[in-house]
Amino acid sequence: MIWIERWAEASRTPSVANRLKLLTHQLAMGGLDLLFPPHCVGCGRVGSFLCPHCLATIQVPEERTCPGLDGVCVAAEYDGVAGAAIRGLKYDGQTRLAEPLGLLLARALRQTNWQVDLVVPVPLHDTRLAERGYNQAKLISLYAARALGLNVEPGAVRRVRNTSSQVNLSAQERRANVKGAFESNSELVLGRSVLVVDDVLTTGATIAACAEALRNAGASRVYGATAAGAVFSPVPAAGDIDSPV
Repeated sequence: MIWIERWAEASRTPSVANRLKLLTHQLAMGGLDLLFPPHCVGCGRVGSFLCPHCLATIQVPEERTCPGLDGVCVAAEYDGVAGAAIRGLKYDGQTRLAEPLGLLLARALRQTNWQVDLVVPVPLHDTRLAERGYNQAKLISLYAARALGLNVEPGAVRRVRNTSSQVNLSAQERRANVKGAFESNSELVLGRSVLVVDDVLTTGATIAACAEALRNAGASRVYGATAAGAVFSPVPAAGDIDSPV
């Protein structure tokens, strides 16, 4: 049995709510495409945000592990075009980049043998969500889940504390910074296998904190997946990739 069939057996058809969210986003972005044709974030070619040539240059990172997770899937190295796409989505308001990043993540997830019941994006605190206007992890997860025939349940995990920036913190300080920052809804996750999705994996502190909340709520298994993985450094890099999500 191929991987996607296993997932299809363990999941429901993507909900109407998820389909409507994606349709609304695509209609809005389609109007922008008419006015501002998409350019590849890697080479600038007109026609797509990640052209086939640049997609072919994406490097798949070495296998990653993270405490508290049953498995971790990272779609691409942060260096290069994947990092450029994430910075555009996360800091420049280019929400149209969520679709190619979500499809990139779905492609990587097809290589796993995981059985997953629902997909949960790493949540933003209400204050940060109001500042940014959208949750980049949620957008990525919606497109990845649609490609895989899975449901996204954003309400399964809630950020209850507005954590400070992770920049310049050691790995241990990062873990302490996000410890207890999330709560999970046991009615949604009890006895279920959950995939937590974020944009970038550095030390894994944030996604591990989400996993802890899910396990405390009774999730049977918790996996993590991100569009890209970055080499951890406590020194801020271009684009400030380690600012809080």
